[in-house]
Amino acid sequence: MSDPTSKPEPTPVPETDAPRLVRYRVEQAVATLTLDSPANRNALSARLVAELEQGLAEAGKDPEVRAVVLDHSGGTFCAGADLSEATSGDPTANPRRLVGLMRALVEFAKPVVARVDGHVRAGGLGLLGGCDLVIAGPTSTFAFTEVRLGLAPAAISLPLLPRLDPRGAARWFLTGSVFDAAEAQRIGLVSEAAADTAPALAAVLDAFRKCSPQGLAETKRLVTAEVLRTFERDGESMVAQSALLFGSEEAREGMLSFLERRPPRWVPGD
Repeated sequence: MSDPTSKPEPTPVPETDAPRLVRYRVEQAVATLTLDSPANRNALSARLVAELEQGLAEAGKDPEVRAVVLDHSGGTFCAGADLSEATSGDPTANPRRLVGLMRALVEFAKPVVARVDGHVRAGGLGLLGGCDLVIAGPTSTFAFTEVRLGLAPAAISLPLLPRLDPRGAARWFLTGSVFDAAEAQRIGLVSEAAADTAPALAAVLDAFRKCSPQGLAETKRLVTAEVLRTFERDGESMVAQSALLFGSEEAREGMLSFLERRPPRWVPGD
């Protein structure tokens, strides 16, 4: 069994003629990774995760890159797990893949900033937890929907709980309700709820360009130390809990009801 407490190797991206799900570009010392799978709301498929890891590796090796921006196309930043893959094969594969990606973001030696102008759900919130800064626009909405599907935000709790206000985390983890960017900023999920993400992001990137690479790397190491300790302490148990829940009868009903667009059986009738 692989160990999520060790630094994972990037998953090879399969050879395919299909359009890439993550676009990569470098401009003015910043690498931008754009989630570009709007057909499934940028869900965390195995291929999308592999392409994200590949993009991070490229940005890490490029000495000209000072920071990374995680961006998205379409009205959803990320809808979370790809449910079409969630119950197939090894039940630990998907949570282990997500834990590896989130840890890669946290351990990445350069600052990573997420720009959100849309909806973020479930596992997508784990991506935000792995980033150093998150700038969210006025159309952004957030929800920890796992609890409504018979699941729990186990894997994504690794980077999120060390960063979030405990009462705020309990409020939104336990209800699965939707909240806005202002509330996300209040509880520490996002760094800035901006009226316009473009100038807010530009200001942050301009600041990074004035910083030394060594200064950025060592300062990031300081501010992420507690998050990494959480991965080391709880990574394997959260993978196991996620796999157990995804394989449960209640979760199967929750995911089926979601796909069939009906209430799950535990929701009281009128």
